[in-house]
Amino acid sequence: MHYYNFNIGDYIKHTMHLTIEEDITYRRLLDLYYDTEAPIPTDIHWVSRRLRMGSEVVESVLNEFFVLTEDGYRNHRADAEIADYHAYIDKQRSNGKLGGRPKKSSGKPIANPSQTQAEPKKSLNNNQQTTTNKQETDSKAPAVQCPPGVIESTWLDFVKHRKAKKAPITATAIKGIQREADKAGMSLDAALQIMCARGWTGFNAEWVKPDHEKKLTPAEQSRRAAGIAIFGNLEAQRNELRTINPSFTRTLDSEDIRDDAGPLRIEVDEYVEDRSDFI
Repeated sequence: MHYYNFNIGDYIKHTMHLTIEEDITYRRLLDLYYDTEAPIPTDIHWVSRRLRMGSEVVESVLNEFFVLTEDGYRNHRADAEIADYHAYIDKQRSNGKLGGRPKKSSGKPIANPSQTQAEPKKSLNNNQQTTTNKQETDSKAPAVQCPPGVIESTWLDFVKHRKAKKAPITATAIKGIQREADKAGMSLDAALQIMCARGWTGFNAEWVKPDHEKKLTPAEQSRRAAGIAIFGNLEAQRNELRTINPSFTRTLDSEDIRDDAGPLRIEVDEYVEDRSDFI
């Protein structure tokens, strides 16, 4: 045998008590046993010279791990491994007689072969199959063309922008942008230009609403309530999202509403009991 199985755990378990010389001797005896596939000879002097170890150490290890028979010193574990090895070789030899693997060519083809050997079928696991199907679907999916009403230069910029963001351009995405652009009262071309300029991946009509149309924060709602109390609904509507810090006159003309917040604070105190609602 050119090699044999070596169970490290079993070996350590049965040899923990050995000295270094005894350990080396046992390993060399096993190598000799498997190499010759025969019992260890009873000639201790010959064995010692072969292993390059002392006669006393060799005899001690043989007496502990081997059994003396008429054929020599035997090791039952090694005999079992050798028997399994020969059984495997015999099985392989029998398969070879039934045909076995195709013979390798000599290297120089004499003539064209009458038939070629079929390539083995490759089975794909679930992940590979899913990836393959996705790649086929992506390759079959048509590229989205420039929508009507969009300038070509705008579209090219948009395509480049989406590619940089690693965001695919799909018909569904374009429809969503068109829908939000309609809500904002602008064209699709204008929406795409804004997305490119501001680095947006998506588009929402709320993002481009003028300040006076945006949803009021709680603080802004308090200012608006104070404005209604002071100016009346018309003037409050006209200034609903402005920071209320101008001076004003009783005429409520917009040209007169300017600069200093001091007079306004005095008026607010007259209409708002709790100043925290406004300030």
